[in-house]
Amino acid sequence: MQIENPVLKGFNADPSIVRVGDTYYIANSTFEWFPGVQIHESKDLVNWRLIAHPLSTTTLLDMKGNKDSGGIWAPDLSYADGKFWLVYTDVKVTEGAFKDMTNYLTTAESIEGPWSDPIKLNGVGFDASLFHDDDGKKYLVQMEWDHREYHHPFNGIKLTEYSVEEQRMLPETGRIIYKGTDVKLVEGPHIYKLFGQYYLFCAEGGTVYSHQEVVARSKELFGPYETQPGEAFLTAFDSPDNYLQKNGHGALVETPEGEWYFAHLTGRPWHRENESIRDPRGWCTLGRETAIQKVEWDEDKWPHIVGGKQGRRFVEAPKGAVETKYEPTYPEQDHFDSDKLNINFNTLRVPFDPSIGSLTEKPGHLRLYGKGSLTNEHEQALVARRWQSFYFDAQTSVAYSPYTFQQMAGLVNYYNTGHWSMIHVTWNEINGRVIEITQNDRGVLTSFLKEKAIKVPDEATYVHFKVKVRKETYTYAYSFDNEHWTDIEVTLDAAILSDDYVVQSYGGFFTGAFVGMANVDYSGYELPADFDYFIYKELEKN
Repeated sequence: MQIENPVLKGFNADPSIVRVGDTYYIANSTFEWFPGVQIHESKDLVNWRLIAHPLSTTTLLDMKGNKDSGGIWAPDLSYADGKFWLVYTDVKVTEGAFKDMTNYLTTAESIEGPWSDPIKLNGVGFDASLFHDDDGKKYLVQMEWDHREYHHPFNGIKLTEYSVEEQRMLPETGRIIYKGTDVKLVEGPHIYKLFGQYYLFCAEGGTVYSHQEVVARSKELFGPYETQPGEAFLTAFDSPDNYLQKNGHGALVETPEGEWYFAHLTGRPWHRENESIRDPRGWCTLGRETAIQKVEWDEDKWPHIVGGKQGRRFVEAPKGAVETKYEPTYPEQDHFDSDKLNINFNTLRVPFDPSIGSLTEKPGHLRLYGKGSLTNEHEQALVARRWQSFYFDAQTSVAYSPYTFQQMAGLVNYYNTGHWSMIHVTWNEINGRVIEITQNDRGVLTSFLKEKAIKVPDEATYVHFKVKVRKETYTYAYSFDNEHWTDIEVTLDAAILSDDYVVQSYGGFFTGAFVGMANVDYSGYELPADFDYFIYKELEKN
């Protein structure tokens, strides 16, 4: 049996892995998407199932007004004292000299909750994780942010004791324990006590193609820490041909048989025919994904990635693991017959609640009430899921009767407020109810059909929309009866929805592309739109 990477396809960044009994859990960042933190489980490290989003209330997570790629950065999931401990960071400022954020702690006896009310920890820096020492003491380990323009903003890895009894940090114990290597941008720390020493795993180089993971160790918790000699523990920086790129930021786990694996962030760039594979290095429309590598220890008790530091697509599964497959967590066609959204759907910044929409107001439909535009950072009626394949079709139908051009409802492909496209029903002065395609590229809006917007027949109650994603490009089509389809001759560049395109103009580039349904009504009348179904169909395994 082999692990095929990435094990979590599509936007599943910054993995934190833990094993409890015979079950492995991975927690991933979700940034501005709600609910916060995505958790998968597995029995064999090969097959994974999405099971929970712990931050499902505004008591645990309030992101209204958060900037693009703010919100949940790099959660840490651990298990000790008979319960799960989840540390998470809500980042409010993503650009400029400051990085305002708050780190929180919540706990639960079951991975599916209920999760406790959050305990505010600090705002020292992001990527915080909790270390449970043998003596029962607990410590928060995190990068420390430095706003001073004459210092590097990543000041090093800071360790601070946390008092369980008082439910607060003990800031007087805080100390920088590791400055990282000359690659800099040291972040994503995790501490493990192994072989009588403290091992510190950290990411460096930023979460781009120069990304890497390094290891340091010390006999004392507060150091000094010695960096592993030789090359980095994990990086594909000097392997541009490797299937997995951007490798770094991860966590270590031991199997019941005493083997070791490392779950880490990765990316799979594609290239246009006329582009080098080195510059530009490629376009990751699926965002930052999760892969797993096997780890072995040398005679000096330093860890190494089996097969080389660049990381492999195919990895030997744990010895003794019994393959455990799961049923899909979403139907290929969702008829919205449940009173809850399927677990793969997300909303932006705010929960799916009666102010946004309903699954019962019109049975068998998802009703969305018109909210702010797709550039709004406070409230949008957008329900979407991750792109998890380079090739897929998505389809929906909507009953919608707009009476102003300020109202738009339809099918959306979305990266952030500055990068998205939408085929939608709207209204114009010429033909009344019409179909239009719009795209926002670095904040510049383009309406592709304009005066040629397609008139919707009066007798058509539903308008069906389809998007065909074909790796480098994607196109839209429409139908009035779900049998006779018309392709619209507008070909959109998928790269615009990639991390690598967004980073060229904006520092928050951490999510990946989503596809879903939206209802915009910035006139403020909250005109409802009823979506009858949603289809997400991957066309091939990739």
